[in-house]
Amino acid sequence: MRSCVSKIIKWHPALWNFISANSTIAPHILQNSSNGLTLTSGHIDGTMLKMYGTSCKKFPADEPNDNHVSNMLVDSFGRLHTYLRISLTERCNLRCHYCMPAEGVELTQGPQLLSQSEIVHLADLFVRSGVTKIRLTGGEPTIRKDIDEICSQLSNLKGLKTLSMTTNGIVLANKLPRLKECGLSLLNISLDTLVPAKFEFMTRRKGHERVMKSIDAAIELGYNPVKVNCVVMRGFNDDEICDFVELTRDKPINVRFIEFMPFDGNVWNVKKLVPYAEMLDIVVRSNKGLERIQDHPTETAKNFRIDGHQGTVSFITSMTEHFCAGCNRLRLLADGNFKVCLFGPSEVSLRDPLRSGADENELKGIIGAAVKRKKAAHAGMLDLAKTPNRPMIHIGG
Repeated sequence: MRSCVSKIIKWHPALWNFISANSTIAPHILQNSSNGLTLTSGHIDGTMLKMYGTSCKKFPADEPNDNHVSNMLVDSFGRLHTYLRISLTERCNLRCHYCMPAEGVELTQGPQLLSQSEIVHLADLFVRSGVTKIRLTGGEPTIRKDIDEICSQLSNLKGLKTLSMTTNGIVLANKLPRLKECGLSLLNISLDTLVPAKFEFMTRRKGHERVMKSIDAAIELGYNPVKVNCVVMRGFNDDEICDFVELTRDKPINVRFIEFMPFDGNVWNVKKLVPYAEMLDIVVRSNKGLERIQDHPTETAKNFRIDGHQGTVSFITSMTEHFCAGCNRLRLLADGNFKVCLFGPSEVSLRDPLRSGADENELKGIIGAAVKRKKAAHAGMLDLAKTPNRPMIHIGG
């Protein structure tokens, strides 16, 4: 394998203007397609794009749990939604550029956030209706003092098969043994750079060593794979793609390269976007034996294995090759709002009717009506950049 270790010894945040972004872009072709505008790399020929394109084996549809599958989880396009993402808090111990505006955001007051009992109550309703997987997000979910009790109650819901969490890893290492005991079965850790100085610049906080410690702790506790989420941004960390791939050589790590996505306040523009085709090109040129793994139809990632590597590499291509046709995800926000699409501005409150004494059938009616209004696909990336949406810290990662 050709070495691809970044030369960043003299790197310093002041040398890089993240907000304006690097204006030098590798050759791309902007094309119109049925999915909107897409970017393709000039380095990958048609044969390779076809080889690594958005095709997947025709697996049977998601098997529902042993509970009755409610019609409320099926949208007007026949998609069955068995995956619920629950944001536990809007608060975070980092201040990442792509998640929170520099001026900060107004946070929902404590009494307006869902309580532990309300979270479990709504989760139970979803699971009894057919949801089989729950992911806990934030903000940063580990800063909730009752995170272990929430995990314990959710993991004991009859019919739930998977309880996962996305975390920044800052305080995870010490809490993870207990969280595993409480039923946390899958783990994603967000890390956008392997360079401590870059980490401090991007997150406006220190803590790189603690995140790396959490990754190692997760491996030691038997999480396999440990998923590492990396949002790739031109001029910031696109020179580290090969370094991240190297993490998978001797450890059961699944590195997930994520296309930079637009949300309120994160100053998104197309110049910062490193498209899937370009990221794949970099990996292909530096690694032999890259093989596409056949993905489940509801999988958001394009997954690859590399000869000689214990771990795997994936790409989340929300901007250039969306995966809306197989979407099975719903979102419950920390303030109790229900959101059927990450990029859609539409939300409906479940907190208010719950606190007003709505019974189960009334809640199911509200949920089902929202699911039925879900669109076939989100807008193209340039339209998304103009569409009002909440900051990512409000929505939940």
